[in-house]
Amino acid sequence: MKLSRRHLMCIAAGAAAPLVIPGVARTEAYPTRPIRLIVPFPTGGAADAIARPWADKLKDVLGSVIVENIGGGGSSIGAAAAAHANPDGYTILLGGSIPHVLESVLKTSPLYDPTKDLVPISNIADSAFAIAVHPSVPAQSLTELVDYAKANLGKLSYASPGVGTLPHLTIEWFKSLAKVPDIAHVPYRGAGPALTDLISGQVQIFSASMTGQVLELHRSKRLRILAITSAERLAAAPDFPTAAEMGFPSLKAPIHWGILAPAHTPAAVVERIARATHNALMDREYQRFLINGCFDPDVHSSPDKFRSLLEEDVARWSPVVKTLGLKID
Repeated sequence: MKLSRRHLMCIAAGAAAPLVIPGVARTEAYPTRPIRLIVPFPTGGAADAIARPWADKLKDVLGSVIVENIGGGGSSIGAAAAAHANPDGYTILLGGSIPHVLESVLKTSPLYDPTKDLVPISNIADSAFAIAVHPSVPAQSLTELVDYAKANLGKLSYASPGVGTLPHLTIEWFKSLAKVPDIAHVPYRGAGPALTDLISGQVQIFSASMTGQVLELHRSKRLRILAITSAERLAAAPDFPTAAEMGFPSLKAPIHWGILAPAHTPAAVVERIARATHNALMDREYQRFLINGCFDPDVHSSPDKFRSLLEEDVARWSPVVKTLGLKID
């Protein structure tokens, strides 16, 4: 696999950039028992592809990390469970762009306040959405998909992991930009069932989180990826054009996946997890594992940098949600 210069530079960083969180004392007592990592999505999706390898990678430093999938509400239920947990460092969240934007921008009655009830610890990696179609759809590009949709008004549908999720917003954004409103939305309880029905032809379009599984489904011709929503092409699949390259320059939707903890978690615990994550990401094997899974490892993350990324997510999606007029619950 040929890696881009950006990813080679990421790998070359090695251990030369230690994480520094000033003014925070180290803690030797933590952890003394298993840590619960809540994944606010059903099993089998992109979140699991990040969470479970992270838990395994850090077991020598943090001990046992038990991954618990709590799906529902497009990520709200699991994220709320983490946000309202005892802030002792023994319940943490695999969160990031999706739950943060959902609760900050779309909810009229949010279950928690992501800026007040959670503290960012570290971004692990970034990914993108793949705009994919069932092989029965003859389109080979986004432009051809637009033409096909206009020629088949009312005949196409798209799947999402739930109302208000970023895959839902991504396709609605695409529909708005392409001026093809007559593509029906079919929400599911998670990405797994949505992907299953795309493969079976029950729906024709899905904005899937880009993972190694989705890449293999494309290669086996069980679905067809037309474009990805990242700013740059993926190192693991450089043949896929970005939506921006295909005539939709504003359709950029990076996904950040990282670790957060309940507010008021001791600073020393936050430092311990952030440092452990940073050191893990310095490992070249782990970097290549993430890159091969269609993720971009964030070797320079810190609590403050992760907080800034999440603030950028809210700033990016707020005008989109306002333009689309979407609100849930």
